[in-house]
Amino acid sequence: MSKELEGSSESSRPSLLGTGLYKRTQGRITRQATFGAVVVLVVAGCWSLWYFLDETSETVKTSILAVLMLAGLFLAFRLVNMPRFADFLINVETEMTKVSWPTKTELIRTSGVVMVVIFGLTLVLFAYDFVLQFLFRAIGVLGTA
Repeated sequence: MSKELEGSSESSRPSLLGTGLYKRTQGRITRQATFGAVVVLVVAGCWSLWYFLDETSETVKTSILAVLMLAGLFLAFRLVNMPRFADFLINVETEMTKVSWPTKTELIRTSGVVMVVIFGLTLVLFAYDFVLQFLFRAIGVLGTA
C-alpha cells in the first residue's frame, strides 16, 4: 500500500466518540479560543434553559442541565478535533501570523481619520436632510409639524 493511501485511511482519523486529539501541536490558540466560544454558548444556553424550566423540580432541572452541559462540552471538544474543522483552524492561525499588524501610533492615527470622516459624513447628511426638509415644506409636500 502506498504512503498516500496509508495517510488518508480512516483509521488515522479520530471517530466521533473518540477522545484523541487531531494534530495536537498545531493551531492550539485558535482551537482553544474556538472551544472556549462554544463552551460559552453551551453555558448560556443551559443558563437560559434553567429559567425556562421554571415549573420543574430542582433535581430534574439540575439533572437535565448537567447532562446537556456534559454533552455540549464533549461536542465542543469533538468539534475542534474534527479533521476538516481542525485543519481549517490550523490554517486560520497560520494566516494570522502573516498579518501585518499596525503600530500603536498608526492605529491611533487611522482611528482618528475614521472618526473625523464619520463625523464629516454625519454633518453632510444632516445638511442634506435640513435642506430637503426646507424645500419640501416650501413647496407644500410636508406640512408644518
